[in-house]
Amino acid sequence: MVQSLIATTTVPAAARTLAVFEVFAREKRELLKSELARLLDLPESSCSDLLNTLHELGYVSRTVSTKRFYPSGRLVELAKAISEHDEILAIASEATALLSTQSRETCFFGEIDETDVRIVAVSEGNHRLRYVVLPGDRVSIHATAIGKALLGGLDDVERARVLRLKPLRALTEATKVTPEQVEKEVKAHQKLGWYQAVGEGRQGVSSFAVHGRVGPRLVGLCMVGPSDRLSSNKAEYVRLLKEAEKMVFEAPSSSGGAQAGSSAAGAKRAAGAKSKAR
Repeated sequence: MVQSLIATTTVPAAARTLAVFEVFAREKRELLKSELARLLDLPESSCSDLLNTLHELGYVSRTVSTKRFYPSGRLVELAKAISEHDEILAIASEATALLSTQSRETCFFGEIDETDVRIVAVSEGNHRLRYVVLPGDRVSIHATAIGKALLGGLDDVERARVLRLKPLRALTEATKVTPEQVEKEVKAHQKLGWYQAVGEGRQGVSSFAVHGRVGPRLVGLCMVGPSDRLSSNKAEYVRLLKEAEKMVFEAPSSSGGAQAGSSAAGAKRAAGAKSKAR
């Protein structure tokens, strides 16, 4: 498991440390050293050294009687302190919550991170069959609606550069794998003002998205779910997405881009709309 996280440019010790917290987040329970070592696929001695270090630093606590470990509140407090200074997080959280409440689908907010899209905020839908994604996850830029939307917010030169940084991998039979194919579709959807991906990133999963700016940052707002449900509700979902776009993002400029403005105003508009939806 840990080996899959480690690339040639990463620090193995850092990857192992982060993997510890990912395991706790997934298991949602206290763990013995032996259990964590098994879940991390690490020698128990290495896992013991790692846990002891985190315990000494105050990032995990240990029960006296059972000797089980669990993360302390220190990591949560640090994460809160960091997130409070991210101007985009409040807007992203409000926007995804608003759109998810109206559509009942999973909605998320993201921005370009090199050759992928990094998810900033997520509001999970309440359908029994729904798409699950987490903040911090990365999705492909060429096979998702949010990726295409963000590409649509770039100028032609920058879009061409991003699409040619690495080969475009086929994720399903429907994935477009040449920059020219993606560029053609992006330009067509620029005229429509919204973007889609139908079974391109994962079989049976589709998504709709728009892009805009929060201050100087190019961001995307996306709705994702089973292809048949999104197809059946396409007109309504696109309408909701475009309404959210108007509330969250700055007014489009005459050149088709987006003007930078007050991110606080965007958050206020989204929060107001969310309270009305309730």
